[in-house]
Amino acid sequence: QVQLVESGGGLVQAGGSLRLSCAASGRTWKINTMGWYRQAPGKERALVATIYSDNSTNYVDPVKGRFTISRDNAKNTMYLQLNNLKPEDTAVYYCNAWAPAYGNFWGQGTQVTVSS
Repeated sequence: QVQLVESGGGLVQAGGSLRLSCAASGRTWKINTMGWYRQAPGKERALVATIYSDNSTNYVDPVKGRFTISRDNAKNTMYLQLNNLKPEDTAVYYCNAWAPAYGNFWGQGTQVTVSS
């Protein structure tokens, strides 16, 4: 199995920055794709960004140009750099990893709160 632990959330003013980390352990060599999701109060969990095994990336439109996803395979860690944060970015951010033949794994989430 794969275990994921997020960190780096917090309270920041609009326009500020945060860097989220997702540390993976367990059968990490089986991980193919990783991603960040977020869930705002009263809303469903939604994809934010994805990074593939070849380090190619995809972002949803609301975060393009502001967020950057990356991964350090040597450290088994994925990151999400959040810049120019807006109040609408407030949510619990979740780390996700997909390992073929093993399944989909989630972290416990980290809260990001952006004040106006």
